[in-house]
Amino acid sequence: MKIESKQTDPMSADVENAHTSVKKLPTQIEIQDWIINYLAELLGIKPDRIDVTVPFDRYGIDSSAAIGLIGDLQRYLEIDLDPTVIYNYPSVEALVQYLTEFN
Repeated sequence: MKIESKQTDPMSADVENAHTSVKKLPTQIEIQDWIINYLAELLGIKPDRIDVTVPFDRYGIDSSAAIGLIGDLQRYLEIDLDPTVIYNYPSVEALVQYLTEFN
């Protein structure tokens, strides 16, 4: 039995690893759906009751809930977000628009 040595080109391995290490964010619709479902669960309402143009504070989202939302959103998207991003983009629509700029 002959054992063949499989040699790999180190450059091609680096290129392959670079392609697999770039993470593509979920789509705008997926991010929006995630935020809507998160808010609906948090508020105990149906997702279709969430209006994406209504500011978070109108839903009673205080600073503690906002920090929790951003922390969970960071884990979902696997990106770092400034905790104040929710104040700069104060609605689902605005936040999703901002987040899809990473894509």
